[in-house]
Amino acid sequence: MSTTPATKLRGQDIGFAALVAVASVLFVLTINLVFLRAPIEATMGVVQKIFYFHVPSAYAMYIGATACFIGSIGYLVKPTDGWDAFARAGAEVAVAFGAIVLTTGPLWAAKSWGYFWTWDPRLTTSLLSILIYVAYLVLRAFAGDGDGERKFAAALGILGGANLPIIHFAVQKWAGQHPAVISGKGGGLRHPDMKLALTMSFLAFTLFAVALLWARVGVELAKSRLARAEEDAVDLGLDTRTEA
Repeated sequence: MSTTPATKLRGQDIGFAALVAVASVLFVLTINLVFLRAPIEATMGVVQKIFYFHVPSAYAMYIGATACFIGSIGYLVKPTDGWDAFARAGAEVAVAFGAIVLTTGPLWAAKSWGYFWTWDPRLTTSLLSILIYVAYLVLRAFAGDGDGERKFAAALGILGGANLPIIHFAVQKWAGQHPAVISGKGGGLRHPDMKLALTMSFLAFTLFAVALLWARVGVELAKSRLARAEEDAVDLGLDTRTEA
């Protein structure tokens, strides 16, 4: 039994709605765990709870950046609207969650280090990566939507993706002040409720990032189809005038 486009579209809508619903429930549970169950950390106090949102948002930024990287490579290998939409959506997700990282990080640092920013290796490489994706979006917004502009943007997407391992291993390679809490070197999460809160936050942010990617890819594909339809309409109009 064949599946009609309308049935497939309805299935996608139901899947997307279910994803958003699950992510929303997980966020509610996460907030409950973070603020009502997880104990207050002895050294940093209540400020430590920023950690439950800072780290998962950085992970979600990685998801968007990876999507942009994969989409950019895919577009250079096979230029299609699908790969371009995936790359562009990934860059948007990376910037959105990167903004959360750059907001929560300094708030945590002000309590931990006594100042909002230091040119720590991980902080510096993270800022560089986010600026690359901002440049990607600015290019796509103002430089047109031709094949040349898309390929140049894809090169930026690959550059941003190449920076991800540098961000991840910056603490191990170049030391710095950024803590490694999850591995235990920065104190670790000793209480079970702390670990549960972080796990739930990771799940919530992951599903939220996937939902944003899904939504933005759909929007970009719809815009591409509309642009193609407008071009076809203009061509038909020109042909009609020529024949007349």
